[in-house]
Amino acid sequence: MKRFEPILYHVSRLLLGGLFLYAGVVKAFDPAGFAGEIANYQIMPYRLNFLVAATLPFVEMLAGLLLVINRKVRPASLVIGGLNLVFIVALSSLLVRGLDIDCGCFRPGAHSSVTAALWRDIGLMVLVVVTFVGSVRRRA
Repeated sequence: MKRFEPILYHVSRLLLGGLFLYAGVVKAFDPAGFAGEIANYQIMPYRLNFLVAATLPFVEMLAGLLLVINRKVRPASLVIGGLNLVFIVALSSLLVRGLDIDCGCFRPGAHSSVTAALWRDIGLMVLVVVTFVGSVRRRA
């Protein structure tokens, strides 16, 4: 098993980093559309939607890029883990309230069910844990 740990670490780091880098780039090109997607969640004051839409993509891109280039992996994986936790809570709130909207995770109009998006984010959280633990073990 020890022999596969570095492979698992690098695969999870690259998948997670690439995915968040891609998601951030797509959202950065259409901040107004992304603000509308955020507004559909109905969990924040309307004006905050634009602030989040203007900043979140760049946080995702930076954290994703850091994972891809294998720099500052622990802080980047913690940021992505924190974002992912917020996404899981937001998606769970949609399920509880019976809302079926586009999650806004990637490109506008790429609709997947809220349940599918929630399971995807739970899977991403597994990658976060593997990446974080792998980075700690590499430093030890």
